Amino acid sequence: MASLPTRRDDRAPILGDIEGIAAEAFEAIPEVLRARVEGVVIQVHEFPDAETIDDMELETPFDILGLYSGVDLTSKSLTDPGDGIDMIFLYRRPLLDYWAENDVTLGELVRHVLIHEIGHHFGYSDQDMEAIEERPARP
Repeated sequence: MASLPTRRDDRAPILGDIEGIAAEAFEAIPEVLRARVEGVVIQVHEFPDAETIDDMELETPFDILGLYSGVDLTSKSLTDPGDGIDMIFLYRRPLLDYWAENDVTLGELVRHVLIHEIGHHFGYSDQDMEAIEERPARP
């Protein structure tokens, strides 16, 4: 994993740090899944924009760590015009806030949020992904 600041460092991770963590996490995803995410743009922003905050009825911009925006694979059709770009947004400040308050590494957190948003690209609901995460790991 890229050299990252720890909680004891003076410098908070910048956008480029989070982008690097996300790139490494994406490369670690099995190829069979990564191939189906081809063309999805991953961007890191400080916070969600005002429209996202309003649309999702968030109390604060810290209430969301990441977001998938696009048409999931279960809803796409070959006859769709394909006007929109599928995107995954990761939000730096909410991620850092969560990281500071919880017992998780920043790499683990970014990986978890990225995989969660990729799950939405595959058409999984939040409840679907929670059920998957609750399943015991296979040996």
